[in-house]
Amino acid sequence: MAPAMQGNPVGNLAQISRRLQLAEAGQRKAGVPAGDIRLLAVSKTRTAAEIRALAALGQRAFGENYAQEAIAKQGELADLGLEWHLIGHLQSNKARMAAAAFDWVQSVDRIKLVAELARHRPSDKPPLNVLVQVNIDDEASKSGCRPDEVSALAEAIAAEPRLALRGLMAIPAPDPDMQHRRDAFRALKNLFDRLGTGHPGIDTLSMGMSEDFELAIAEGATMVRIGTALFGERS
Repeated sequence: MAPAMQGNPVGNLAQISRRLQLAEAGQRKAGVPAGDIRLLAVSKTRTAAEIRALAALGQRAFGENYAQEAIAKQGELADLGLEWHLIGHLQSNKARMAAAAFDWVQSVDRIKLVAELARHRPSDKPPLNVLVQVNIDDEASKSGCRPDEVSALAEAIAAEPRLALRGLMAIPAPDPDMQHRRDAFRALKNLFDRLGTGHPGIDTLSMGMSEDFELAIAEGATMVRIGTALFGERS
């Protein structure tokens, strides 16, 4: 596990970018086809100024947990044309807000959300990019559908013209045994591959965070969600 980084988002971005490049190179050396890994900067609780500093260096995609918090930042940063992802649990009564404010929703885990997001996606915007969130470790306290529910949920999303099914997302249990995390990443990749047989257009497997993103890339992640390693520990 890499050492914790200090609160210097500008310097940390360069380090993370280098680690991503090394992880991709490791995939290729192992004979695994590797595409560009997308970095999602998790900016929940962070200030608009911190986000602006990363955007100045070319970081374009940012992830937020709460719609209202994100909308306030979007107002301050509207001049930058950033890409916004909702990665936190989405309540049904916030679906209208999320459908209008975000480019991606990574946390769709039940059928009810599908219809609400589709109904409220503005007609002047492109289809909303959607990931199915999977509770891959069957944690009682965590959001996400069961693995055996993914297919039906994906079919519902794909049937909505205002939504674009892009793939899967998961937050495996923070097990100190990295082999257990590897097993969870591998299970999600297998699920992603099976889903792709019926939905060949899916292209995004969002898994891996600050502590384990290199391991996630080794198991097939195409997008990693990094907050602490970019922004430093929360004070």
